[in-house]
Amino acid sequence: MEWRSLLYYLSPPPDFGKGKVTLYATDWCPYCAKTRALLEQLHVPYKEYNIETSEEGRDQYQRLAGKGVPVLLIDGEVVRGFNENNIVAALAQWQGSQVQNKLETKQEE
Repeated sequence: MEWRSLLYYLSPPPDFGKGKVTLYATDWCPYCAKTRALLEQLHVPYKEYNIETSEEGRDQYQRLAGKGVPVLLIDGEVVRGFNENNIVAALAQWQGSQVQNKLETKQEE
């Protein structure tokens, strides 16, 4: 096991975008393009960092123990690589929590 991977398990990943979806990608990666297309197809707003050109994006990617691309950060949950089922499941959980938060806020009013 690499030190970076061990660090990831000892320290949970930082949440750089609480309540948001962030994509860490490159321009040349075909799986990054598939991830973008999936997010757009599902009408999911997201922020993208090109880890080769953005110093902030590269720093966040490294702190998430990034090893390959794409890496998605969905409300604190890290999804590595392009696996449509995993991405859709994480997005469904995220969207469910957003709806739940809105309901709780309305009840408090």
